[in-house]
Order: sequence, then structure tokens, then C-alpha cells
Amino acid sequence: MNAPDPNISAVRAAIRPLDEAAINRIAAGEVVERPASAVKELVENALDAGATRIDVAYADGGKTLIRVTDDGHGMTPDDLPLAVARHATSKIDGSDLLNIASFGFRGEALASLGAVGRLTITSRAAGSDAASLSVTGGRMAAVRPAALSRGTVIELRDLFYATPARLKFLRTDRAEAQAIGEVLRRLAMAAPHAGFTLCDVSGGGEGRVVFRADAETGDMFDALRGRLAAIIGAEFTENALPIEAERDGLRLTGYAALPTYSRGAAVSQYLFVNGRPVRDKLLIGALRAAYADFLSRDRHPVAALFLDCDPQRVDVNVHPAKAEVRFREPGLARGLVVSALRHALAGAGHRASSTVSGAMLGAMRPEAGNAPPRAYQMPQRPSAGALQAARIAQAPGQGDYAPAGAGQAGLGLAEGASSRFDLPDAAPNDSADIAAQAYPLGAARAQLHENYIVAQTETGLVIVDQHAAHERLVYERLKRQAAENGVRAQALLIPEIVELSTEEAGQLLEKADDLAELGLVIEPFGPGAVAVRETPALLGVVDAEALLRDILDELADMGETGTLRARIDAVLSRMACHGSVRSGRRMRADEMNALLREMEATPHSGQCNHGRPTWVALDLADIERLFGRR
Repeated sequence: MNAPDPNISAVRAAIRPLDEAAINRIAAGEVVERPASAVKELVENALDAGATRIDVAYADGGKTLIRVTDDGHGMTPDDLPLAVARHATSKIDGSDLLNIASFGFRGEALASLGAVGRLTITSRAAGSDAASLSVTGGRMAAVRPAALSRGTVIELRDLFYATPARLKFLRTDRAEAQAIGEVLRRLAMAAPHAGFTLCDVSGGGEGRVVFRADAETGDMFDALRGRLAAIIGAEFTENALPIEAERDGLRLTGYAALPTYSRGAAVSQYLFVNGRPVRDKLLIGALRAAYADFLSRDRHPVAALFLDCDPQRVDVNVHPAKAEVRFREPGLARGLVVSALRHALAGAGHRASSTVSGAMLGAMRPEAGNAPPRAYQMPQRPSAGALQAARIAQAPGQGDYAPAGAGQAGLGLAEGASSRFDLPDAAPNDSADIAAQAYPLGAARAQLHENYIVAQTETGLVIVDQHAAHERLVYERLKRQAAENGVRAQALLIPEIVELSTEEAGQLLEKADDLAELGLVIEPFGPGAVAVRETPALLGVVDAEALLRDILDELADMGETGTLRARIDAVLSRMACHGSVRSGRRMRADEMNALLREMEATPHSGQCNHGRPTWVALDLADIERLFGRR
């Protein structure tokens, strides 16, 4: 217990200033964490320079080479020494650190890269000659003439050669390459009107193109849709809802996927603030809260959201890598994201993702057996005689066989066969069925395994999980009733006193009105304590202290609380599950059609309370392909 602390010297150390090289290497440790960080800084500089074409090449996961070529404004020979100096930038003048409209603004990236690697900058500005400058381990060489038509080429070799200890903390070449690709994809989403290429040149030569995104045309929404289709995939844009909302000077745009198009991890959530890719805790929490009522805990939404506001209402200078931001009005930003997404999801109605139908078609592919695959061939149209013979063979007769003469391969018919065995024309459906087929979910035709409703639509068929669908309908009805009539509260015979700190009690009492709307009534009870007088009747017996502490934890983490609302919704969901049509129950045709009509009129009915699809659709064309008719 009396052993000296090894971090504390017994001898007083003298205070001395660090040299410039050490300062640059320390600063580089904050800005350049891995090769992907260097790519991020260089590509952001290119975008700030107005580049419309950016080419990135790397070797060995970026450890031995990173090269970024752009067609931006470029730099003059006199600019180059300043560009690699610390805290030198053309993007701000230092008078206002809140009014930042560019990606970079600190003037640290190039100086940091030159301090830990071998950096070469070749650039040419309009009306000026091209020039080149090299910086190796913080030592700057002289500016030299170079050959370049326009823009800038920055080449970084042997990253962290000046700080070899950092190399031990890098991951494999493949992992670092994946991180570079992820960074470039996020920046490509932020600038859909610019073109990007990413090449792996490990081993020399022209290399292999890993990622390519050509410049998109059209307005911002069309360009963004095209860029998202190229990066996330066409399936995302097919199953995504456009988002456009504005509140008190904050504007939210982008695309968010249907709940049935979700992921097993939060890897496809792309958030941008004033065009800057961020991983902000507040926005991630808002996205999760918006989908909380539609996805189970192990599923995550897919979205690309762009939040724009006055630069003075958000601080981007709170993280060395500028990956986090701080809003002046965090509640307003969070509320806009949640309300905009929920409004869009409600507008989707009974829609479900197309990937569900695609998976079903994949599961229904015809068995090939052991025979070699061959293309289906449509037979030639048979003659009139062959058609007549086939019709006779299929017609109901007196015995088990067709009448004499019918088996002549369609070459001749027995006398009188035509008038005796012609099938009558099919009777048309009644008007009620025809009208029902005009609905999006069609008219019920059958019930399979006492759980699945088969409905016929104008273009194919729909299969509905009756229990999952009715569970969502009952849940939405219960939520609507709770919103209209309020959550009924149960008064406690003896109020429960919960001891808290003064700060915690103050936080809860600030939210007392919001909690009362959900059936939780609290009052101050002296310094550092609150009295719980009523609890939501739906929750039954409640551990009031545990509930309040859960609410406090969420307030500390997010600034808002949805714990109580989530618990009430969970109870309503369980009530809906137990009160809905059970699997195994036989339904009449009118009951099945009534269920289909209510699904069409109810928001969110495309998925059950756990995020699973309630129905799948098959187009007639796809069904015909399964049978080789197309």
C-alpha cells in the first residue's frame, strides 16, 4: 500500500517548451487516427476547394500510400508553404468560430500528415504555374516547379513512419481498406454532384477500382436518390420514404427505409449536419426512438438523413475529428427527426418492403432435380383440331375416359363430339368480387393452414398473416384510444417517497407535466425527494423508484425521456397480441375481407408490432416465370 506511484517522479522536473516537431506529432495523434482519417481530411479539403471529380488511391490499406487527386481550385507556389503550416487555413479568418460553412477550418490536417509521414503536394491554380512541395517527418523541402494541368494531387507515403509505435495499433490491411471505403462513401453521399473513384493499387500498376460513383444530375433530391442507390443499393431506394420537414429554422431531408427493410446492426445509418457526416449520439437516439414502435430491439433502421440549420445554431468544434456536434437547441433537433420520420412512416400506410416478396420468390424456385438445367421453350401454338381434342379429354363424361375418337392426337374427332363435350364459358365474377379486386390488398379467396389469407389483386396475389396483421390493427386502435382519452392513472393509497439528489429531483420535476400526461403524477417532497402519487393503471404494480431512476438515466443520456411511453406501449402491444385473431382460427370470407380493408386504412399495418411483415405480394408476371410461362 505504501509503494510509490511509478507515474510520479521523486525529483521535481523542470518545465520546458516542446519543440515544433513534437507538437506536430502530438497534434497528428488527435487528427490522424488511422489511414481512413487521412483520407477523410484530404477528401474534405478537395470538396472545400470546389472539386467535381475526386480520385483516391491507396496501397496496403493506406499504410504505404494514399493519393488524392482533385480538379478543384488548386494552390499557387506561394500558398504551398502556408498550406503545411499549423493553424494556417483559407476557410475562416478566426473572427467567428461558430459561422463555419466548410468541412475543414482548423488548418491542422496537412501539417499533421507531414509530421508523421512523407507528404508531397502538387498543385496548380488558375493563372499560375504548377508547383510541388514535400514534407518528410515535419521537415519541409523547397518548393519546386511541377507539371499539372489543374487541381491538386496529394500523395502520402509511409504513414506513421515518424511515429512507429502508432503502426502497432493499426488493424489488418483489409480492415483499414474497408474503413477508407466507408469514409469515402459517406463523403460521396454528402456531395452527390461530385464524382468519386477509389482504387487499390497495392502491388503497383493501375490497381483495382473498389468504388466508383459518377456525378449525379438533377435537383438535390433526385441527385441524392441516385447517389444512395449507387452506395446503399437500389433495394434501399425502392423501399425508402422521402423525408422533408422544417421547424423553426431547422430543415430535415433525406430518405428512411420502411421498418420491414431493416438491418441486424446499425451499419446503414448515415447522418449529416450541414452536409458534414457525423456520428452524433443525439441524432442516433432520435432515429432509434422514431422506429422504436415498429422494430424489435435486435433490428435497426436504415436511413440517410440531412439536417441543415444556421451554422451558428450548431457547434462542430467539439471533437478533434469533427465527428460529433452540439446543438444549441438539442430538443428541437431531436423532436424534428422523430416527428418527421413518424409522419413519413404513418403516410406509408400498409406498405411493406419489396425485399419480402423477393425472398419469397427465391424460396419458391422450382426444383431442378438431378437433370441438367435448360431453358424453358414455349411450344408452338397447337392446331384447332388438337385444341378440340384436348378439350374433349378434359371434359367431364359418363365414365373415367374420354369418348371414342378423342385419343386420335387431335387429328380427327368422333362425329358429334364437338357439340357434346364443349366446356361452357366461365361465369364472370359477381360485382362484389370485381370491386374487391380493385383494392390494394385485393379480395380474399382462401385461408390456408387457418393462419394465412390468400387474396387476389388486379396484378397478382397477396398472402396475409392474419394474426400479425390483426395484432397491429388492435395495437394502433389501443394507442389511438389512449391518445384521445389519455392514460388512466391509478392513485396510490400511500404515496411512495423516492429519495434523490437535489439535481435529480429538479430534473424530474421539470418533466412533471409530461409525465402526468402518461399517468405518472409526482410532486416535490422536501429537498432532494419526490412523492409518487399516481402511476399508469396499465402498468399494474410499479416499482416507482426503479422507474424514476430509469427516466433519470435517459434524461442524462439523451436530454429527453421515452422510458414511460415505451413501457405503456409495450403493455398495449401485449394486450393487442392477446386480443387479436389467433393463429388456427377459421375465418369467413366477409371477415377476411374486412381485415384487408382495415389494413388498407390503418397506418403501419405493413408490419407487426415486432417489425415483421404482415403481408407479401406476388406479381402475376413473377408467378408465371416460376412456371416457365415467361
